[in-house]
Amino acid sequence: MKIIVSAKNIELTPGLEQYISEKINGLSRLIRLYEESGVAETRVEVSKTSRHHKQGEVYYAEANLKLPGSILRAESTSLDMYSAIDEIKDELARHIKAYKERRSAKRRRSARLLKEKEMR
Repeated sequence: MKIIVSAKNIELTPGLEQYISEKINGLSRLIRLYEESGVAETRVEVSKTSRHHKQGEVYYAEANLKLPGSILRAESTSLDMYSAIDEIKDELARHIKAYKERRSAKRRRSARLLKEKEMR
């Protein structure tokens, strides 16, 4: 899976970039089929919500995962950058499972209609 990481209002350290890559690559087991064909691409952006906020939920993480026929999006604001990244990973996992279920349901529905058509 291709992962593109960008940062805004924050320094992107090698440790942070490695943490993001590890978390997002953990999703590759869910999208193995699309990853093998080379169509899966993830864009991750991490930032501070603004330069002047010092406390509260000031860290922001956003991820866009391109799959055939749709773009899955997750975003999170948190007190800590690492927890925001964990939250987008969990949200993307939920979106991927729903995406796969929709695609398999569509396939089953098509097969059922074809079988009914043959029975007539």
